[in-house]
Amino acid sequence: MAKILVTGATGNIGRKTLQHLLKRLPASDLVGLARDPAKAADLAADRIEIRQGDYLEYDGLVRAFEGIDKLMLVSATAFTDRNTQHQNAISAARQAGVKHIVYMPIIHEAGSAFTLPDITEQDLFVEEKLKASGLAYTLVRHPPFIESIPFYIGGNALETGVHVPAGAGKAGYASRDDLAEAHAIVLSQDGHEYKTYSLYGDPAVSFADVAQILSDVSGKRVPFVSGSDHDYIAHLVAAGLPEQAARFALVWVQGINAGEWGGTAGDLEKLLGRKPMTAAEFLRANHAALQA
Repeated sequence: MAKILVTGATGNIGRKTLQHLLKRLPASDLVGLARDPAKAADLAADRIEIRQGDYLEYDGLVRAFEGIDKLMLVSATAFTDRNTQHQNAISAARQAGVKHIVYMPIIHEAGSAFTLPDITEQDLFVEEKLKASGLAYTLVRHPPFIESIPFYIGGNALETGVHVPAGAGKAGYASRDDLAEAHAIVLSQDGHEYKTYSLYGDPAVSFADVAQILSDVSGKRVPFVSGSDHDYIAHLVAAGLPEQAARFALVWVQGINAGEWGGTAGDLEKLLGRKPMTAAEFLRANHAALQA
């Protein structure tokens, strides 16, 4: 049987992708890659083979990819040498005889001038390298994670309101679990070669919508407070976020407000065969945590 390897097996997306694959395929067909296999003990307990590998250690990647037919290339962490890491993985996969790579870039619509620092350009680099690699590939493009909404609005939102810079753009957020299930479907089926999917959730929501949803689910008015970029960073820092992280959140919020991730939904629902989790469902289930 064809073997599927998922990198980043100890991270959120990698672990969830393997867990969804396990619902569709026998464990003997699955392999996880981890820098520290001990941290994947739960997956090993499910009889998934765990191989040691690091994107920065090329020869180790070649060994880890031996006998693998399909590879899920989970994105390297931002603000690391992502180009070198991803190039190593693609080249090692080709050398080891991998036939098909699935990669998860951030959605970047054609013609958009918006750039996420240390993410957008590096994702486009991977897309170019995959297209030139001679390997089959699939791009499963991600919107912002639905779980990041609390990060973007920061602070005690139920008490102080949703504080963000001015803007009315909307984002089609998707949950990590839904995205991971979509990965598992693409990896476990034939017919996805050379295709690109934009995995938007539906409906897209603005930060004003988020404030209204929180008002509805909490039973009290949660104001939408739009201010300057400086005010936004100060609000997040006052809530305990390091300034560097607050500035990173600001760039995401600027993209959302500009409509960068408000594109046409449908790919995620079609792959899943059901409606993905909505922002309202997520906030209804997790609004109490926003009081912290």
